[in-house]
Amino acid sequence: MGSELIFRGHETQPTPDAYSPKPPKPWLAVIRPIHYVLREQRLVFVLVGIAIATLVFSLLPAHHGNNHYPISVSSDSRILSESTQLTHSGFVSGFGSFHPGGKVPLGLKRKGLRIVVTGGAGFVGSHLVDRLIARGDSVIVVDNFFTGRKENVMHHFGNPKFELIRHDVVEPLLLEVDQIYHLACPASPVHYKFNPVKTIISNVVGTLNMLGLAKRVGARFLLTSTSEVYGDPLQHPQVETYWGNVNPIGVRSCYDEGKRTAETLTMDYHRGAGVEVRIARIFNTYGPRMCIDDGRVVSNFVAQALRKEPLTVYGDGKQTRSFQYVSDLVEGLMRLMEGEHVGPFNLGNPGEFTMLELAQVVQETIDPNAKIEFRANTEDDPHKRKPDITKAKDLLGWEPKVSLRKGLPLMVSDFRQRIFGDHKADGASTITSSSV
Repeated sequence: MGSELIFRGHETQPTPDAYSPKPPKPWLAVIRPIHYVLREQRLVFVLVGIAIATLVFSLLPAHHGNNHYPISVSSDSRILSESTQLTHSGFVSGFGSFHPGGKVPLGLKRKGLRIVVTGGAGFVGSHLVDRLIARGDSVIVVDNFFTGRKENVMHHFGNPKFELIRHDVVEPLLLEVDQIYHLACPASPVHYKFNPVKTIISNVVGTLNMLGLAKRVGARFLLTSTSEVYGDPLQHPQVETYWGNVNPIGVRSCYDEGKRTAETLTMDYHRGAGVEVRIARIFNTYGPRMCIDDGRVVSNFVAQALRKEPLTVYGDGKQTRSFQYVSDLVEGLMRLMEGEHVGPFNLGNPGEFTMLELAQVVQETIDPNAKIEFRANTEDDPHKRKPDITKAKDLLGWEPKVSLRKGLPLMVSDFRQRIFGDHKADGASTITSSSV
């Protein structure tokens, strides 16, 4: 039987022990921080810092709620010394900025705000810009010049508190501002019927973009809506709680329903995102810088009378409107923005005129021999329009001051200069002199 060689060496070899880490050293948790502090004189720096902090706090006077501290702020070569009061939160107003809605401590001048006015080169917007800059605010005008004109704001060129941006609000815009007056939108029948799609996009997307800006930067937002949200009203005069009688598919609906949607967006941002908002419903407004051929009744009558053309009255002329001078509207918008009430608020003159009565006032002001010509009425033209401004009187302390017979000559002077180039008048001084 053959032999079999079997290797059994592995059974006799010693097996190595299993791996085990080094035993822990508890004293290292104490020694390492001490070594860290002692290295590179770190302990010295810690002790010096404690000494300096102790010295500073020991020299500061004790804080009392009723104490006043003088604060000196140097600007260029001027040194303005003002007294300001420390609030309980420890905020020194001389080193911070006031919230737009906060109260300014006694003895301090009002801090100018940074405000954007969309549509600021337009008729109403340019007058608003004048007032804001005169008040000491820094104003950024955003306008695509669809209906606005550079001439309306050129007198501010060179003013460091004024900026002009050519921009369409249907595109997003990033700015750091305290307040947003959103006026951008074609407002006359000639303009919004020329491009109805553009009008409704401007109302909806433009408003959405500006509300988004207000949300991002914490700005207060004011929407200029319109009396057109009441449509052809079944209630007279119109109060803010009236929901209106609007044709949603008519030739005017791009403007009417666009503004109603803008109001909806504004209130949803207020309720859902906490944005501070204000809503103004503007009734017929007139004054210098109106577009001469914009199809609105006052500008139509004035331009026609100056050109020796017949005054065109649509329908039977018994439709009524109320007309407010632009300075009254600007005052109302500013009071609404600075107030504590969301709205909506009717801003208009409750004085009611038929179209025939308005034509007669224009005749008296410009040309007693002007002829009146009747034409077929336009579609969806409201029969009556008159604001109830009780809410604005009670909550804003606002009511119009300039009568039609007082304000119309100021507008005629501006139109005459722009049509014929004579009797030059300064539009900025016009509104100042007529503001009350």
